[in-house]
Order: sequence, then C-alpha cells, then structure tokens
Amino acid sequence: MTTIYDVAKHAGVSPATVSRVFNGTNVSAEKVAAVREAAELLKFTPNRTARSLRLQSSEVIALVIPDIENPYFTEMARGVEDAASEAGYSVVLCNSDSQTEKEATYLNIAVAEHMSGVIIAPASEKTDLTPVLSTGRPVVVVDRGTGHDVDGVVMANRVAGVAATQALIDAGYRRIAYIGGPEHIDTAVERAEGWRSVVSAADPAFDTGALERFATFRVDGGREAMQELLALPEPPDAVVAGNNLIGVGAIQVLTERGLTPPQIGVAVIGSLPFTTLSPTAVTVVRLPARHMGMTAAKMLLERIRGDKQPARTVVLCNEVQVASAMR
Repeated sequence: MTTIYDVAKHAGVSPATVSRVFNGTNVSAEKVAAVREAAELLKFTPNRTARSLRLQSSEVIALVIPDIENPYFTEMARGVEDAASEAGYSVVLCNSDSQTEKEATYLNIAVAEHMSGVIIAPASEKTDLTPVLSTGRPVVVVDRGTGHDVDGVVMANRVAGVAATQALIDAGYRRIAYIGGPEHIDTAVERAEGWRSVVSAADPAFDTGALERFATFRVDGGREAMQELLALPEPPDAVVAGNNLIGVGAIQVLTERGLTPPQIGVAVIGSLPFTTLSPTAVTVVRLPARHMGMTAAKMLLERIRGDKQPARTVVLCNEVQVASAMR
C-alpha cells in the first residue's frame, strides 16, 4: 500500500508537505502540483479517517429520510448524491421509518462520526435537531418543516392541492374526496388546504369533513381510505391522492371495484411509481423531488464552507399533467 512517505519521496518534498497539501493548508503551487502528480502516479488515497479526527469533520453528509421504499424519497436522494458527489462529498443514507427514536439515533451517529452536516426529512413535528445543531454542524430540512431555525427546501404543497382539485373540477367532477398522509405532517395538511379551498369555492355547501381522510403516506393508507370513501351512502365521484403511494392504493381499490378512471376521477400529487392504467387516465401533479435533493445539498455545502446568512426556505414549483380522459 502506498504511503504518504512514498509520495513525499517521489515528489521530492517532506511528508509534512504532503500532509499540508491534502489538508488544504498553504503550500506553494509548485509543490502542490508535484505532490498531486506523485499521488496520482502512485495511486495514493489520503487517509480520510485521520483527517476527520484532526478537523473534527469529514467529507461525508447524512441524509435522513422517513421511507426509503417511497420512490419520491429515492429520487430526492439521487439529487442529494449528485450534488454532493460533484463537490467531493459522500452521502450516508439513513431510513427513519417515520420513527423519531430511530431518527434520533441516526442524528447522534452523524455527530459521533464527525459528519459535516445533515439533510433530513423530519419524521414528525417532534424531531429534535438540537444534538446536531449544538455542535455547530449545519442542517437542511427537506419536504417538511421543523421548529428549528434552519435552512429548508419544500414543495408548494397548497398550490399542488389546488392544481390537483381544480383539474378534477374542470373535468366535470363535483363530489371530490381527499386522502392525505398523517394529519401532523405539513405536506398532508397543506395539500388538504388546497383541496378544501377549491371544493368550497365550487360549492359553499360542500361537506369537506365527510370526504376528507388522513392515513399513512403508503399504499395501505390509500387502500383503506378509498374503501371507507366508497362505503359512504354518497360516495365521491373523484379523489385527490395526497402523495404517490396513496394514489397507487386508491387506484388499486378502484380497479378491483371496476371503477377505473374516468368513471371516478383521480388526481395524484406526486408521480405514480407504478399503475396498470394509461398515463392519460390520471391527473398527476409532478413534484421535482430530484431538484429538491440537489437544492438541499447545495445549500448544505454552502453552510459547510462558512455561509453565515440568515436561515432561508426555498419553495419549489410543481408541474401539472392533466388527464386527457375526461368524464
């Protein structure tokens, strides 16, 4: 294995100079070039573990997400990795399963392993970022907010709810239900607000309480809520699914009942990961998850490099793909 001493001998400098080059301290341009040329020739890789102990940080960031099986978060993770890798950073992916205890464990590991920063989609409103923030490490929150004064990247959730519902109104549907994720999660609540504003404007007497459901952000949540809605004395003629997996669950139930769109209208917030329906049968409000990940990573890297400006929140716009199969 090539050592720092081998590189020093080949470059004609001292081992201390090689160390300074890879630690980013002041060295003449001539010596930097000689060291890097020798390192490349000898296929030398700096010992990052030792370097992290000296600097109390590493070129590694933690990404904590609530559901690794959800393609939305997978797409977001890809965006984080793309931006981080380009800057020379590695990403450790942590799945919290929407459990604050598991999430807390990962945050403590990020500190213990001297990671440079954290990007996190909070498990709940009880997410505690204090262990990380108290060390001076930066944190960027994605998809959802927290009570902490940190940078954030979120979707235009209320706008997404409005767009999905308005598309169904324009297609001729009137008794439109909403299925969202857990009621304590910002995204579920804000998208419901968008739905509620449109159906109430279309019909001031509309009973939103009867057709509003909060479930999990998973397929089983969409299935259970859709079954409840269809069992009502007056079932809905359309439904807004608050995320991609809820949409899959709702469509599964409708398909099993022989009620595929456009018999019952469906609008999904977030790209459908899989469905047997024609892509033109469902209205989709696409969420730029990959862009969210890239934006969050770039914001975190700015903080790691010393950016001291006040915390800011970036709100990303959505793209609406309206179903062509109208009622």
